[in-house]
Order: sequence, then C-alpha cells, then structure tokens
Amino acid sequence: MRRAAPQLQAFVLHRYDWSESSLILDVLTRERGRLAVAAKGARRPYSQLRPVLLPFQRLVLTLVRSTGEGAEVHTLRQAEWAGGLPALGAGTGEAVFRAYYCNELVMKLLAREDPHPVVFDAYAATLPALAGPDELHAQAALRAFELVLLRETGVLPDLAVVTLTVQPVQALQHYVLVPESGVMATREEAGSLTGATLLALQQALDAGDLAQLQAACLPGLAALRGAMRTLLQAQAGGAPWRTRDVMQGLRRLIDSRA
Repeated sequence: MRRAAPQLQAFVLHRYDWSESSLILDVLTRERGRLAVAAKGARRPYSQLRPVLLPFQRLVLTLVRSTGEGAEVHTLRQAEWAGGLPALGAGTGEAVFRAYYCNELVMKLLAREDPHPVVFDAYAATLPALAGPDELHAQAALRAFELVLLRETGVLPDLAVVTLTVQPVQALQHYVLVPESGVMATREEAGSLTGATLLALQQALDAGDLAQLQAACLPGLAALRGAMRTLLQAQAGGAPWRTRDVMQGLRRLIDSRA
C-alpha cells in the first residue's frame, strides 16, 4: 500500500518565476525547515494555486517525494490555506515591509532542510503583531523575532552572563552586545543595555514565551535595535538588508514630498 505524502505547515517566503506557467517557492515549513519547491502551472490564470501561494498566509503543503536525499527542489502536489485571517495579505505600508524583512532574515540565516519549529512558531505569532497600530509594539515584535532566530541558530550569547568572564550580569550595570565577544560590560552610554533588560530577555527566551519576550524588549528598544543590527549584519557576512534599504528609501521619498 502506497503511503500518503506528509502534509507540511508552511509560509511562502519568496516566489521566483520559473518558465511561463510555473513558480519556484522558498518556503518555511515547521516540519522540515526551509525548502525550495516547484509549483508547476501556478502562474496560469485559472490555476487553483495562484490565489493560495501568497506571502504571510499559513498554508498546508503536500509535496511529491524527492528523488534522493540530495534533491534540492521539491515538487508541489497540493496547497491549501490553513484557515484564520491573513494578517498581512491585504495590508500596506510599513507592516508589510516589516514582514518582508522577517522573510529576508529567515532566508539569510536558516539553511535549507534544517527544521526549526521554534522559529516557525515565532514567525507565525509575529506576523499579527506587525500589523497592529502600535509602532512601539510592532518594533518590539521585530526585536523579539530577531532574538529567537539568533538563539535558535546558535549565535546568541547567554544574556545573563558576561561572555568573556562568565560572571553574572548585574541588573544595574550597562552592557553591549558585540559579535564574537558577546555580552561586554560598559559605561552608561547611548547604545548600551541595562543588565535588568538583558536578564529579562534571557528569562523570556528560556521560558519560550514570545509575548513575555516582546514585553521585555520594550524598555531598551532603541539600544536593542542597534545591537540586533550589529549581530545580524555579522551573521549575514556584511551583505545589505534589501528590505530595510527599500523601506528607508521610501521614507526619505515621503519626507521629501511632505
């Protein structure tokens, strides 16, 4: 008896045109991590896949079995919308740019065929927060997702410990996060984080509580943004973040016309 192909929970991260009628998808799945998937015929006007394979919508995918473990591109057999409201599918403005930035983070930091269910769950929970009206909470949601992603890929230092001395972080002291050196004590200055903030972040990460982590990001939001940018830039090998550049360019254009 032939076994049914497993169903995968997924989000589309990016779509590439492939021939006149098909697409290559970069998808994030909970069960198997990032995958490259060929969606044959998905570009045809009357394809049932066309309205389904959109970013920021939770999907259930069924793939044709790959021919050998080294196969890089899987073939899509079926895709279904997984229900719920598409939080950003019809959205505009900065919420969509933030969500595309999350997609870029995942594509740059996660290798293919490397499952990270914690990242998948955090991504799914972050999207609605990005669509909210509160700018500070949207920024906190971004920082929390960055922290989860760095931790799950093994590059975030223990925020409760000074990395080089292995001494406990002190709540009233100030610290910076430095690539290769981790948590370092510093004077109170712009860009530094209080020990209390670092301890709260580490506690939330250890608890696996995304809402708690988002709340812990709020007190040191400006400094945390700079710290995350430095750590992520190091992990991306210095490559520019295209989504961020586009968003900043759009802001400058709007400001110039105001």
